[in-house]
Amino acid sequence: MSLELKNPHSVQAALRTRPIDVIEVRLTAGSTQGNWGDVADEARSHGIPVVMKKSAPQQMKRRQSEDQGRRTAGSVALVKPRTPSSLGALFAAEEEGAAANGLWLALDCIQDPHNIGAIFRTAAFFGVKGIILTKDRSAPINATVYDVASGGMEAVPFAMETNLSRSISDAKKNGVWVMGTSEHAEDDVSAFSQDRPWMVVIGNEEKGLRRLTLELCDVVCRLSPTGGIVDSLNASVAAGIMIARFSPFGPGMK
Repeated sequence: MSLELKNPHSVQAALRTRPIDVIEVRLTAGSTQGNWGDVADEARSHGIPVVMKKSAPQQMKRRQSEDQGRRTAGSVALVKPRTPSSLGALFAAEEEGAAANGLWLALDCIQDPHNIGAIFRTAAFFGVKGIILTKDRSAPINATVYDVASGGMEAVPFAMETNLSRSISDAKKNGVWVMGTSEHAEDDVSAFSQDRPWMVVIGNEEKGLRRLTLELCDVVCRLSPTGGIVDSLNASVAAGIMIARFSPFGPGMK
């Protein structure tokens, strides 16, 4: 199985980290420059086929480049999805005592692939050590996730687990503290600091964290509104705020 990736940044990241999994690059006319041109050059250097797609004249007229050539409609690369890591591999550094602090994430039944992709992009930016996703009642890790992540899928190890509760227990055994997020929590996020390894758990877009997940968290906090007319945040935006706050590389730690 392969994914059709449309974001050249996602393809470039795959070419840098696992070129053996990039099967083919398919370019449309006019996309041989800019980022897709760089993708083609890198692919050729690895012996990966680069082919030109034929388009009907009316399609050619509609074709537009966005963000100074970041995406060109119609150009794609066929890339195999990454193989998930084991849960043990995600916490291997902690077992070896290689890092006193760090940040992991767990996504409890996130169902929008755009949210998952955005979370991976932010996680890659802030050096998150790993992400646990649930196999059931979650969005599939598809091409949309990879394209929205814009390379973040290649940078952050992730595990797909059937039993999130057991995964949380394993994180605790490895010395990681677990922080749940809920708009109904009594404590504001400001009550906690990045003084230990944390795993932040982000809940479903509509229902939040499941009951058992909440019960297993060491602490549960909320993001309090600051006077705006909107009283809740998109799951990926809330995750981004938590990542920035608790990552050792976040602005609060500099």
